[in-house]
Amino acid sequence: MTDAIAATAPNPFRIGITLKAAAGYDAEWLTPTVYGATADETAKRVRELVQALADNGVIELVSSAAVKMRDTHQPTAGKGGNSTPKTFQGGKVQSAAPSGPVGDSCPHGRTLREGQGAKGAWAAMFCNAPKGSNCDPLWRQKDGSFS
Repeated sequence: MTDAIAATAPNPFRIGITLKAAAGYDAEWLTPTVYGATADETAKRVRELVQALADNGVIELVSSAAVKMRDTHQPTAGKGGNSTPKTFQGGKVQSAAPSGPVGDSCPHGRTLREGQGAKGAWAAMFCNAPKGSNCDPLWRQKDGSFS
């Protein structure tokens, strides 16, 4: 049986993995599922899949697409008009605390975004409010602080 046939045949082992770009609830996810005939084969296929995703730029592409989506689409408010990101702790949904540097006056919370531009790596903390009512971004400085 070839590897292509073995990969599609029913297998007793399955691993679902989540590659999450950041700690926040709103971070982009890749959630592939890998199958194998044995636990060792399945684990080996997970390693091969993650390496192939990285080598072929899939992880970077998904991350870039997620940033573009966040930049061009306004989030909709949840029940009660609350658009604060949620976290799951102890089986309960809780609002995530606004995250920004000490002394930051943004009341909406911030999301860290990082990227690679023509001038090199960059990072900034962006306001979570909808476009048009959001606070100015805080850019990472050479000393690692944000302002």
